[in-house]
Amino acid sequence: MRIKLTTLYVDDQEKALRFYTDALGFTKKADFSNGPFRWLTVVSPADPEGTELQLALNDNPAAKAYQEARFAQGQPAVMFFTDDVKGDYERIKARGAEFTTPPTEVTGSTIAMLNDTCGNLIQVTQLARW
Repeated sequence: MRIKLTTLYVDDQEKALRFYTDALGFTKKADFSNGPFRWLTVVSPADPEGTELQLALNDNPAAKAYQEARFAQGQPAVMFFTDDVKGDYERIKARGAEFTTPPTEVTGSTIAMLNDTCGNLIQVTQLARW
């Protein structure tokens, strides 16, 4: 088995698509509608056949409450890994993203956290090399 898809709830799919492609540099993988439902996914350009991130409209009350609670507690909704957290921080910040935590060394890694403007905190992590 392997993980092929994970879902992230967003308050606006168009805004989320712009953020995840323009600011973070992901690539749109799927985008189609069936009535009011829109299936929208992005992938890493480094692994276009890899795990997809579904940007799902947050119209489910339970999911919305969960999303809002995580955000209020400062908990990231998703974590992305990188080999250059400081370089990614500079690149993403230059594209207008707001970081809540600049690159910070913690046990075993360096992390940065940013607001995706769609109701989520995103953590970017670079593992320490021993």
